[in-house]
Amino acid sequence: MSITQLDEYRYLIPKSFRDGMNVEGLIYASKELIGAIERDETLKQVANVATLPGLVGRSLAMPDAHQGYGFAIGGVAAADLEKGVVSAGGVGFDINCGVRLLASDYSLEEVKPKVDLLLNQMFCDIPCGTGKSGILKISFEQLDKVLLDGARWAVENGYGTPEDLEHIEENGRMVNADPNEVSKRAKQRGRDQLGTLGSGNHFVEIQYITEVFDEEAAKAFGLRLNQIVVMIHSGSRGLGHQVCTDYLEVMQEAMPKYDIKVVDRQLACVPIKSKEGQSYLKAMAAAANFAFANRQMMSHWTRKVFERVIGSNNLRLVYDVAHNIAKEEEHRINGRNVKVLVHRKGATRAFPKHHRDVPRDYFEIGQPVLIPGSMGTCSYVLVGTERAMLETFGSTCHGAGRAMSRYAAKKDISAEQLIHQLKEKGIHIRGASKSGLTEEKPEAYKDVSAVVDVVHHAGIARKVAKMVPIGVMKG
Repeated sequence: MSITQLDEYRYLIPKSFRDGMNVEGLIYASKELIGAIERDETLKQVANVATLPGLVGRSLAMPDAHQGYGFAIGGVAAADLEKGVVSAGGVGFDINCGVRLLASDYSLEEVKPKVDLLLNQMFCDIPCGTGKSGILKISFEQLDKVLLDGARWAVENGYGTPEDLEHIEENGRMVNADPNEVSKRAKQRGRDQLGTLGSGNHFVEIQYITEVFDEEAAKAFGLRLNQIVVMIHSGSRGLGHQVCTDYLEVMQEAMPKYDIKVVDRQLACVPIKSKEGQSYLKAMAAAANFAFANRQMMSHWTRKVFERVIGSNNLRLVYDVAHNIAKEEEHRINGRNVKVLVHRKGATRAFPKHHRDVPRDYFEIGQPVLIPGSMGTCSYVLVGTERAMLETFGSTCHGAGRAMSRYAAKKDISAEQLIHQLKEKGIHIRGASKSGLTEEKPEAYKDVSAVVDVVHHAGIARKVAKMVPIGVMKG
């Protein structure tokens, strides 16, 4: 059974697409992007998710969607709190991988001559790379406080200001976290990684704003043309990865007890209200808090770098948003308000103005939505919309989305050639490994502008500003 094009930016996967679908699937894509989505297992995975018990609405995929573990990356699904299930694969291994944006008082002309100095200092002060340990050494007792309090712990220990917390999703702390539900192995993996960037597609970028699409929203967010900003993309490191690994095993073992059968073992799940389901959600929240604290620490050290090199540490936090998470929220479905668990895997929350979870100084505008591009390409700030609340459980895309495997990306170009190409574009780069750089070359990803145009025209987020990097630090 084929998919049906509903309009220029929406494609329906009918319940007849495969046996067992309880809800329809819906893909947000352009004509060009749907071709890329059809080349891997994304459509099949969206349909597989639609077979899970207790889903409400539709199984969704954003225009940056590509094949993942169980759920497609770029997938969104909501389950009824009483009848539905939670799936660790619906959040993924890098729990609360997310993005934050810091806005400076400086223009491109003021910072560009010092970009190499900034990058060199950041590379010294912010640990990056696979398995890299951090500057900060904390005890397991202190780690439990991080898992409980998230970014609040960092601020209370001198890494940032209370004002930062107002501009972080969940104010930087998921309140249902329980460190006791996180395994000793996960804590061992994460204890020395607080304040570290990691590897893969994670980065710290010095960018400048090249276009403003929505003057009112940009002004509310404190953004203007030619302004220098810093974008940080990272997550929960080894701790979050181990939490996911641990609970996938728990869920696979528990499914027979609840008479749950799945069409793909990677979709292992348990009832939300079950002991196992609640344990996972508490452990996931703890890992999410670790990620909030992690990005807060890196922001603090970035500010210190700017103070040392430029003379000012005035980098104001615009917003910090997660894109791998599951959260209990209330949404209007079929004319009534329903409490659901929203899985967002490679998808960003996009709440509109007047929503109670939007920061008070953005209340009349809406939540900032941060969409990073691939290395050497642009990134975007968008704003949430009411249509997203009606169609996607307040969700939108999270980035460009991979277009080729890491193995394939390594072919045809060396790290030296890539660094030279980027420098010719005015982009300076520092990386922890040569193979890591080639894996993340711009051609390995979809066109982030094409992805953003889909969500903008579909109305599930609205463009505010476009940024281009001048300095990139990669793990």
